[in-house]
Amino acid sequence: MKVHEYQAKIFFGNYGVPVDRHVLCRTPEEAVEAYRQLGVEKAVVKAQVHTGGRGKAGGVKLGGSESEIKAYAEAILGMDIKGFTVDRVLVSEAVSIVAEYYVSILVDRRSKCPMMMLSRAGGMDIEQVAREIPGKIEKIIIDPLIGMTDFVAREAAFKLFDDMAQVKQAVRIFQNLYRLFVEKDASLVEINPLVKLADGTLKAIDAKMTFDDNALFRHADVAEMFEPTEEERKEREAKDKGFSYVNLGGTIGCMVNGAGLAMATMDMIKLYGGEPANFLDIGGSSNPEKIVDAMKLLLADKHVNTVLINIFGGITRCDDVAKGLIEAFRQIDTDMPIVIRLTGTNEAEGRALLQGTHFTVATTMADAGRKAVELSLIQNS
Repeated sequence: MKVHEYQAKIFFGNYGVPVDRHVLCRTPEEAVEAYRQLGVEKAVVKAQVHTGGRGKAGGVKLGGSESEIKAYAEAILGMDIKGFTVDRVLVSEAVSIVAEYYVSILVDRRSKCPMMMLSRAGGMDIEQVAREIPGKIEKIIIDPLIGMTDFVAREAAFKLFDDMAQVKQAVRIFQNLYRLFVEKDASLVEINPLVKLADGTLKAIDAKMTFDDNALFRHADVAEMFEPTEEERKEREAKDKGFSYVNLGGTIGCMVNGAGLAMATMDMIKLYGGEPANFLDIGGSSNPEKIVDAMKLLLADKHVNTVLINIFGGITRCDDVAKGLIEAFRQIDTDMPIVIRLTGTNEAEGRALLQGTHFTVATTMADAGRKAVELSLIQNS
C-alpha cells in the first residue's frame, strides 16, 4: 500500500525525522492561503499522486508570489501524471539547499533483512543512479535481531557525510527512520532528497512510504489512508472472495487452481508469443459460484479477449470441476473464446462432459497455451 508524500511526512514528523513546513491544498485559493501562512519568499507547489516522476511531468513548480503560486496550482490540479489525476497539491517552503542525498530502508529479498541504501547523488531517481553511476550507491544490511544500533547508524552516516555536525544529525535521523520502518510494518521508507541546508542542518524535503498490506490490520492509522487504484480495488475484492489476483495488462485471462500452476500457465502463454492478462489462483474448489465470480473478474478487464482455464484435479475431481464450469457458464453471457484444460483425477470424464460445449478443450499445457494464443491473435486481427 502506498501513501502520498504529505502522509509520509506526517509519519516522519511523528518519529522525529525533520521535514520542511508544508500545507496540503485542494484548490488554487487554498494554495495562495498556504503561501501566506508559510510566510516565506518562495514556495514549492507539488502534485500529490501515487507515482514518481512528478517533476519531469511538470507537477513540481517553484513560485515567488501569490499570483505565481495560484497559477501553478491551477495548472497542476487536474493534471494527468502517468494515469493519475492530481486532485491535491502540497505547498512547501522553499529551502536553501547546499547538497542533496538519497536515503532509504527496504526489505532485501536476498538477505531476508532490512537494507539501507544511501547515495551522495540525491535528487535523482535511484534507478538512474544505479544504471549510470552504480559506485555511488552504498548498501548496509541491518540484522533485524539487533536493529539500527549506534554503530550501524554511524557507519551509514559516514558514507554520506564528512562533517561530524551532519554525522550526528544523520545518526538520529537514521535510527528514527528505522524505528518507523519496523513499527509501522513498512516495506519501504525513502527520503529523496535528504538535504543539507545553508546553516548545516539536515531536512527531508520529500518522503515516500509503502506498507505491507498483510499487516494493515495492526495499523488503523495507516489503513485509513488507503486510496486504491482501480486495479488495487480489483485485487482487494478478489482477496475478499478467496482469490489471489494480480493484473498484468495482457490479453489472455488466466483462471488456475494453484499458485505454481498459475505461474507455469503464464510462462506457457509467453512461450507461444502471448501476453497473460493476470495471475489468478482460485484455489481447489469446483463451486460454480466461485467460478462465476472469477470469470466476472476476468471479463471486467477491458484488455482480455480470450480466457484460459487450467485446472489440476487432485482431491477435487476433474469431472466435478467440469460440471461446475458448465453450471457456472449458464449464468454468464459471453461469446469470448474460452480454452479449458483439465488434468488429474477423472480427467477423461471431465473432458467428455465438456465435449459439445462452446469451450475449446485442450489436453496438455502446451496445447492449452498454443490454442489460447492463437485465439487471442484472431480476436486482435
